[in-house]
Amino acid sequence: MTPLQSRIVAEAQAWIGTPYIHQASSKDAGTDCLGLLRGIWREVQGPEPEVVPAYTPDWSEPSREEVLMRAACRWLRRKPLGDLAPGDVLLFRMRKGSVAKHLGIVGAVAPQTKFIHAYTGHGVIESPLSEPWVRRIAARFEFP
Repeated sequence: MTPLQSRIVAEAQAWIGTPYIHQASSKDAGTDCLGLLRGIWREVQGPEPEVVPAYTPDWSEPSREEVLMRAACRWLRRKPLGDLAPGDVLLFRMRKGSVAKHLGIVGAVAPQTKFIHAYTGHGVIESPLSEPWVRRIAARFEFP
């Protein structure tokens, strides 16, 4: 694991247990999945590169716009799917044919692949990247 990957994973792990609060991005106080990524960015990269506009829980669904995907393409480096690495940012489509609107950070790849994400009703948790989650992966990125 590179030093950057180690920093990303360590920071993501430090957020575990933070409660889920829509649109928040404050370690230990509250966050959603985007807020988790924003907090990790601030810790390892510095100031956030753009202001995140307000968004509803169903963001992008009515318009079918890939808002999260486009933002990820602006600020992260896209990687091919497959061969996950610690620190990778995964975008998920929660339903087939829907927009990508959930994300997580790969925490470990061996002996079991796990990812860290903020999940409604659970807060920031580390979950196994089980087959149902793998099927939902829409894109893979890395920090620049």
